[in-house]
Amino acid sequence: MIDEKQAEAQAERVRGASAEAIQNHYDVGNDFYRLWLDRTGTYSCALWEAGDDLETAQLRKLDFHIYQARASQAARVLDIGCGWGSMLGRLSGEHAVQQSVGLTLSQEQADWVVALGLPHVDVRLESWQDHQPSAPYHAIVSIGAFEHFARLGTSEEEKIADYRKFFERCHTWLKPSACVSLQTITYENFDERKPNSFVADIFPESDLPRLAQIMKASQGLFEVVALRQDGAHYEKTLNCWLFNLKERRSEALALVGDAGVRRYEKYLGMFSVAFHVGAMNLARISLRRINAPVKA
Repeated sequence: MIDEKQAEAQAERVRGASAEAIQNHYDVGNDFYRLWLDRTGTYSCALWEAGDDLETAQLRKLDFHIYQARASQAARVLDIGCGWGSMLGRLSGEHAVQQSVGLTLSQEQADWVVALGLPHVDVRLESWQDHQPSAPYHAIVSIGAFEHFARLGTSEEEKIADYRKFFERCHTWLKPSACVSLQTITYENFDERKPNSFVADIFPESDLPRLAQIMKASQGLFEVVALRQDGAHYEKTLNCWLFNLKERRSEALALVGDAGVRRYEKYLGMFSVAFHVGAMNLARISLRRINAPVKA
């Protein structure tokens, strides 16, 4: 039997991807991902300038979000969806953050970050929905996690309600006037209502947001300070990953087999095309906490 408190807690949970669905993608194997990501292990869209290699562009992206969140030299920073720890390493190293907390639902990612032995870093195998900080944060960054906060098949109203729960949590956790720097893939010229396996095949149970849904969900809680839409940057990033994977295909075959390699080649290629034709975009959003929130 489920008691009343458990029922209320379940009702409050968002309809995003389950931990099992997240692990289906990210726990393929650390060694496999390391073949085609850059040396920092950053698995999200880079921020490119002329003459950059992949690692330089990824480091620029990390610094961009740190500055947008006003996280440099902060006392406490939360990284929601910390991946293999590149942001946590940047925060605790070059930006002298006193305590960085990273959240992931991937056991392999969590184990990897722990093994790095980063100073002043705490990585937790938990969802943002379960996170209970011991003290307020001075900044929050979230890169490449928002895509998993809504489940395929939910209505627009349900998606906005789920996204708002996320922003409500961030608002609760942050110091007054503190900032969130968010990066996410968004639908652009794409009808997500039509039956398709475009996203669901590679990211089970997940659905992408539209920019307008994010804006509506954060309304009254956060002020949008800056917005970049960088779909072309993700197209270039994906093409680099695909090139790297093909260059090291024999090693990849030994790790995940022919079907696994083909699956990722297809995914990287299809997503690159989606950004090229404008079906998807990449949003980098800087938000400042409204200290007296307005009811949406």
